[in-house]
Amino acid sequence: MNFSLKLHRSVRQACQDDLGPRAQEEPQTTDRSICIKVIGVAITKCVKRVHITCVSAISTRYVLAVLGCIGLGIIYGLKVNLHVAIVTMVNHTALGTTSSNLTAASDSICAGSEDNGTTSSQVEDGPFIWSSTIQGFLLSAYFWGYIVAQLPGGRIAELFSAKWVMFFSVAINVICTLLTPVMAKLHFGALIAMRIGEGIGGGVTFPAMHVMLAHWAPPNERSVMSSVVYAGTALGTVIFMLVSGIIAGSLGWEAVFYIEGGLSALWLLFWVILISDTPQTQRFISEEERNYIATSLNQGNAEVKHKEQLKMPWKSVLTSPAFLAILVAHTCSNWGWYMVLIELPLYMKTVLNFKISENAVLTAVPFLCMWLFSMLLSKTLDTLRAKKIISTTVARKLATGCASVIPMICFIILCYIGCHRTLAVVVMTIAVMSIGGMFCGFLSNHIDIAPNFAGTLMALTNTMATIPGIIVPVFIGKLLGKDHSIATWRIIFWTTVVLYIIEIVVYMLFASGEEQKWNKIEEEPGEAQPLKPQNIKENKDKEAQKENNSEVLKGSL
Repeated sequence: MNFSLKLHRSVRQACQDDLGPRAQEEPQTTDRSICIKVIGVAITKCVKRVHITCVSAISTRYVLAVLGCIGLGIIYGLKVNLHVAIVTMVNHTALGTTSSNLTAASDSICAGSEDNGTTSSQVEDGPFIWSSTIQGFLLSAYFWGYIVAQLPGGRIAELFSAKWVMFFSVAINVICTLLTPVMAKLHFGALIAMRIGEGIGGGVTFPAMHVMLAHWAPPNERSVMSSVVYAGTALGTVIFMLVSGIIAGSLGWEAVFYIEGGLSALWLLFWVILISDTPQTQRFISEEERNYIATSLNQGNAEVKHKEQLKMPWKSVLTSPAFLAILVAHTCSNWGWYMVLIELPLYMKTVLNFKISENAVLTAVPFLCMWLFSMLLSKTLDTLRAKKIISTTVARKLATGCASVIPMICFIILCYIGCHRTLAVVVMTIAVMSIGGMFCGFLSNHIDIAPNFAGTLMALTNTMATIPGIIVPVFIGKLLGKDHSIATWRIIFWTTVVLYIIEIVVYMLFASGEEQKWNKIEEEPGEAQPLKPQNIKENKDKEAQKENNSEVLKGSL
């Protein structure tokens, strides 16, 4: 009772302070309306305080990083789910590619698990009689769309909106994934069209996220934020490969695309509501964080106002050793990346003879290790950079070295490891894990050398780096079409080793982590821009000369 009286008096006093004499003159008639108003004001203030507290507690730039990570995870997950599902979509018995039908040399295939006999093979057979060549085209078709979308996506992201470019990329992948079962039954050509559509969406993701990171990532957090975002490719691969194998084994291959496509659509809602292109246009950000990002990047509203003035210095870019080093590293590294991303499930099944359920788990584990390794490595390198122990150039070279030297050694071991299945899995896990160094290595290097053109630079290198994605499935499909033996896989692995050697030599010699001169934007002085000191001096000299000339003219008159 006493509490109620105190509350009533407090509310009455607040109302009197708010409404003044009117509240005192009409106390009986205004009590209820005043009470409602005060409670409404109190609730509004409470909501504002909660919002401010939440914004202060959660870093908006890391909300971007996490959602970017999930977005790339979806893109890569919807790309690789076909690589797992196709094992159960194809009729291996009809094609004569099961272990019982292979007639190669004694080292052509390894002994499978105890229950991996004919019955298991028949259960895993699907309805489609697609040759190895057709399967190669189905897996590489993604990259046909991927390669043509790079440059347009990069420039659109830089000049208009990276947020909406990223939204489009996930949306088109979701739609094409949901249509995959229908198109596969219609004709494999229709499925190729869906894969090209997914590739167009996937092709703009890296340029778009590079533009977002250039606007949001402070230099001392660039490695960590880049690794968080791009490690989504590994995390998505892990989850989708694992889940795809489980779904395909229990519910059938069609369910893989319906379930994963439907759940992925939820991401679109969160991205639209929570993400903005720049800190300046973000609603859910504290002023402290906004100012911190702007100060660390030396940017203000000029970046938003002068977007249209960004002109790509093509000649300087294409003759820059720092950029060309990234280009070579990205292209050569992607051969090894697509080797493990696209062909690892096939190697596990046809050579090591794992079942689809075992295949999915053992293929996913290396990518989980990759994600964890990339997080640890990026944090370590950023800490060393912050303490001035190493430079950005050294950090990028160390990370790229991890992503090339270690997998190169692992591929050499795989050439001669034979049928030691456990050892083969361990070596492949180490190879895939170490490739994660690329996320804080050359993949972050574009932002270091030219943050103003990071999206276009990523588009350029990723366009070239997509060529291995097109070649690898066809190359391996042609080789394996005649022989599925370990000897054939040795040719594949040694080709990868040679490309890694090229990457190591070029990147270590020419890479740089310093901003390049051609990244600077030179603006003409206008009404909104003060004249440079040199221009002011020239104007004063001209005015003085005019005065002298006028005095001479007056004297002569």
